[in-house]
Amino acid sequence: MASMRDIKRRKTGIQSTQQITKAMKLVSTVKLQRAKMRAEQSKNYTMQMYDTIVSIMNRSGFIDHPLTKPNGCNKKAIILITSNRGLAGGYNSNITKLITQSGWGVDELVIYAIGKKGRDGVKRAGYEVVYENSEMIEEPIYSDASDLAKELLEKYAEGKIGEIYIAYTIFKNTVVHVPRLQKLLPLGEESTPTESVSGREGEDSIKPDAEEESAKRALMTYEPDSDEALNAIIPKYVTSLIYGALIEAVASENGARMQAMDSATDNAEKMISGLELQYNRARQGAITQELTEIIGGAEAIG
Repeated sequence: MASMRDIKRRKTGIQSTQQITKAMKLVSTVKLQRAKMRAEQSKNYTMQMYDTIVSIMNRSGFIDHPLTKPNGCNKKAIILITSNRGLAGGYNSNITKLITQSGWGVDELVIYAIGKKGRDGVKRAGYEVVYENSEMIEEPIYSDASDLAKELLEKYAEGKIGEIYIAYTIFKNTVVHVPRLQKLLPLGEESTPTESVSGREGEDSIKPDAEEESAKRALMTYEPDSDEALNAIIPKYVTSLIYGALIEAVASENGARMQAMDSATDNAEKMISGLELQYNRARQGAITQELTEIIGGAEAIG
């Protein structure tokens, strides 16, 4: 049985750790409130942008545009969005598993890593990291997403990469965060919306008539031409999805860390309670032993 001194030292150490986890939980809670608001504000725009582009492509017929068709390259570029710090439960490992368990070979992928944890994870697994930016996830801004989208689109147009994906965590709510691997390019008829945008009540919920159905099936026309329109739309589409993913990832990270620190604080409290019980038992045993020795000594003298 551990001595009273050892139990007291361990209890003191756990109490110090508990204070740290409490502080980290409070910090994550404050950060989450701001990040949650940004994520909720950007989600509808991001998903509407995705749905709109898919709808345009599905109604465009045949378009000979370099960003809407395979370019023959078998390299896949994956934008991997994780955090720079740990202590967030399985947040970072769940994202990394989307890549390591995707079934694609190491030679097929090139990684654009945003966040140190994901970068380190895929490097250990042997994947090629061609781009690193740990600062972007700290305070995402649209211009950073635009610069990354520009670089990726240039690589795609040059035929150095054949597909572009993004791996990030969807922020559903404070306790639900869903890892996702989403395809950005090439666009095509096989694309489907990743999440539908809920319609309004009333007339939007009424079944569309024949004229509306016919309008949906009508081919899209471009003015002045499809190339000029898509050259303007597709970069904005890619940039919007990258920026939206960054915003959701920040909210998911803080939500995951808040939950992890809350669990750690509760576990520390349970451990402290157990140690207090052990300490009291050890103290009671020491007192009993001391009394026994005193009584034994008194009887020996008498």
